[in-house]
Amino acid sequence: MKKEYFKIALRNLKSRSLRSWLTILGFVIGVFMIISLLSLSEGMKQVVMGQMKMMGSETVIIYPGDADIMNTMMGNMKITEQDIKVIEKTEGIEKVIPYNWKGATMRFGGKKKVVILYGFPMDKGSLYYLENKFGIVPSQGRYPEKGKRELLVGPIVTKETFPGLKIGDETSISGTKFKIVGIARAQASKQDDSMVALDIDLFRKITGERRDAPMVAAVIKEGYNQKDVADDVKANLERTGKRQQGKDAPAFTVLNSEKAMEMASSVIGTIQGAIFAIAGFAIIIGAIGIMNTMYTSVRERTKEIGIMKSVGATTTAITQIFLIESGIMGLIGGVGGMILGISMAKMAAFVLNTQASLKIQAYVSPGMVIFTIIFAIAVGCVAGYLPARKAAKLNPVDALRYE
Repeated sequence: MKKEYFKIALRNLKSRSLRSWLTILGFVIGVFMIISLLSLSEGMKQVVMGQMKMMGSETVIIYPGDADIMNTMMGNMKITEQDIKVIEKTEGIEKVIPYNWKGATMRFGGKKKVVILYGFPMDKGSLYYLENKFGIVPSQGRYPEKGKRELLVGPIVTKETFPGLKIGDETSISGTKFKIVGIARAQASKQDDSMVALDIDLFRKITGERRDAPMVAAVIKEGYNQKDVADDVKANLERTGKRQQGKDAPAFTVLNSEKAMEMASSVIGTIQGAIFAIAGFAIIIGAIGIMNTMYTSVRERTKEIGIMKSVGATTTAITQIFLIESGIMGLIGGVGGMILGISMAKMAAFVLNTQASLKIQAYVSPGMVIFTIIFAIAVGCVAGYLPARKAAKLNPVDALRYE
């Protein structure tokens, strides 16, 4: 009997194909928005979480300011040389690696462009952490050697900033000649892929920067707890700052891998919440479209419903036929929206990877696919419930007289 209900529902959809497809299209748009945006944001989350995990349990990141790294990146806040000494003296700290960056003019092939210089310690111990914890790895060539006028450049520098720049070429930065010895592996952001890295001592010499740094990484000794050491570093920095500067001493943020992942998860979770809110309106509009179509279908098929009831169709049977019809519209809209959404997300990820050098993948799990299909059918059935109940409650005598 249920098989017959499906046949009746499909026949009714085919008989009003244009209206049915227009209704389904509205639902497709809502599902498309959710899947495409959610898969991209989830892909971004996977990348960010992967990078945070690279920190491991033996490294913490320290920067000035109260938990807002953007203020550090965009502002002039620095960790002073005195602060670095405080970090080095904290129990459990094995090594402190300062990072510094500044804009500078680079010349090559008769052109000059402003680039972001990154100053890194180029000793063997620091390079180990650059490679294994922060993903700064030469894909071609090697790292610059300590004290030598050598550069490691990001892939965007060789493709967009100075097309044709290659290993062995000489360039000039602030009047000082350097040799390109390495091209870095592409990372997850255009900023990182546009870097020009050199030994930090040479960086300070050509930029005039002091031994201050906007950010440092501290390596924890084996056997010490990451969170405990991070808390000690923060306490020591703030206690020293208050002793030297009083109440106006700057605050510091010390990020361990767990805290970094919590912050990243919180930000991306907020973005995903906004995505659901925006796409939810489109889903509601699509559901209203299904409801409106079903009400119209009930009105047009009033006499047919009367005939069905007069030959013995029950209220439950009439309800199920209309719910199956609305559920099929939801299913088709869900599958169509999912296919379009996944395709668009993969296309957007490809463009971002190639044009913006953002290493993002469109993440779509089997659970997401199954949930989307069930959700689409459920929304279709919910949208068609009231029209179905109206059809089921029609008086057969009145329905047969309806013109």
